[in-house]
Amino acid sequence: MGAPGLAFDGILGAALLWTAWQAIHAAGLFRAVVSFMVFGLLMALAWVRLEAPDIALAEAAIGAGITGALLLSALGRLDWEAGRATDECLRGRDRAFWVPTGLLLLAGLGGAAWLLPAPGLGEPVAAELGRSGVENPVTAVLLNFRAWDTLLEIAILLLGVVALWSLGPTPWPSSPELVSPALPMLGRVLFPAFVLVSAYLLWRGSHAPGGAFPAGAVMGAGGVLMLMAGARPWLSGDVHGPWRWALALGMVAMLGVAFAVMTGGHGFFEYPVELAGRLILLLELAAGLSIALLLFALYLGGEPPADWETRRPA
Repeated sequence: MGAPGLAFDGILGAALLWTAWQAIHAAGLFRAVVSFMVFGLLMALAWVRLEAPDIALAEAAIGAGITGALLLSALGRLDWEAGRATDECLRGRDRAFWVPTGLLLLAGLGGAAWLLPAPGLGEPVAAELGRSGVENPVTAVLLNFRAWDTLLEIAILLLGVVALWSLGPTPWPSSPELVSPALPMLGRVLFPAFVLVSAYLLWRGSHAPGGAFPAGAVMGAGGVLMLMAGARPWLSGDVHGPWRWALALGMVAMLGVAFAVMTGGHGFFEYPVELAGRLILLLELAAGLSIALLLFALYLGGEPPADWETRRPA
């Protein structure tokens, strides 16, 4: 690494510390949320510099994207006077405790990461990669070697939506109060980019970092951004509508493929080598769409009405 690389990493590290401090100690809540989103994007860049692009994609899509959108949504529904009072109270409280505690914890984790040997299954995965149907080892692990894990992760998201919808209808009719007048224009400009990035991540997942989870998170964040910008929600709670099946599409597709290969004499999630690539592509498409819809459904905060046009403002 040359001097320009070292200088860039030093600036990046300083920017991470500064934005983290701003996210915790900013004078206003809106500024704190924006600082948190910028911190997520810088952290994604740091993961790229550490040659971990899969983690960088997840950080950008989930950490800065969907989490930032949720924080902006919560900010739009806060009682501003109560928010200011809470902000003033927290800004000067327990700082003498949390700052040194955080530094000690960071030092301990850094020392452990430096001294302990790095475990991993990189060599066994590389040895079997040619039989997986894809060229990216992460996708091979998530949708072939350890497809059980991915199935359970999607099932947990679906269970969360089912539990949330069982609590009753969504408590608000549409989008929250806008925290910035620029959001409608920003949403219209960025949403096509969200769609293109999601499609690109799905395509890229077979041979490079990407895949269903980053693509679904980006698409879900785009849907949340459009809702915050004033768009009418389109996800319906109609019992006979298609959306309930669309939410379960990822889990249904994975279970269908797992049981289908068993009828051919293979084990559960044991794909035939000649069909592995096509089956994984099918699962990527189904899981990506399902994850996007599940994240959007979780954001709504309850079961949506069968027809948003008939919903009365709260």
